[in-house]
Amino acid sequence: MITIALFGDSIGRGVSFQEDRGRYAYLKGSFEKLAQQHKLCNLKNHSRFGAIVQDGIDALPEEDLNGVDAVAIQYGGNDCTPSWERISADPDSFHPPRTDLDTFENQLTTIVKLVRQQGKVAVLITPPPLVAERFVPWVSQGLNEENILRYLGDAHHVYRWQEQYGLAVHKVARHTQCKLFDLRAFFLRERVLGDLYCIDGMHPNEEGHRVIYQAVEQMLPMLMTP
Repeated sequence: MITIALFGDSIGRGVSFQEDRGRYAYLKGSFEKLAQQHKLCNLKNHSRFGAIVQDGIDALPEEDLNGVDAVAIQYGGNDCTPSWERISADPDSFHPPRTDLDTFENQLTTIVKLVRQQGKVAVLITPPPLVAERFVPWVSQGLNEENILRYLGDAHHVYRWQEQYGLAVHKVARHTQCKLFDLRAFFLRERVLGDLYCIDGMHPNEEGHRVIYQAVEQMLPMLMTP
């Protein structure tokens, strides 16, 4: 059984908003739990809530990768996020994301190099899409949703904006000749995207994690082929 080290954000960690508990919590049916249950692979999970690609660059040299066959890199969802509080207060000014697109591409390239310096296979993962009609009301809670929509132009702008980061993952994988796991594509194949997400429109629920598990199961043999 192969061993994969995963560096990513809360999606990689298996976190979702659970309405019955009124908070974010780890899913009992996360893709990681399913992988363990079905003995698909060993996963060393270094993902954490709110992480951006710079966090991965900082964390990777500190982790022991002995016995690891591949390093999966799953960022973008937080990198593309601006300050909704500032947008709410001033919708007529530009508010940058946490990581601008050029920096995101450069930092992804850096983390691929760091993985290869340790003699490991790097796998880049595209971020799953957002469900915009849930996401915008969620991030607008306690803020001025009218101002946020005015800044965006339309609610689905957040989907298009995040999509640029998914395309950037493709670009870096191509330029570095790195393995690509296009997780986003597996979500987009589903007929009703909203069924795969919790109320916030950004974190997959257990049905979404079932899709992630099935995607890993399908892609793993190809990703581990030289």
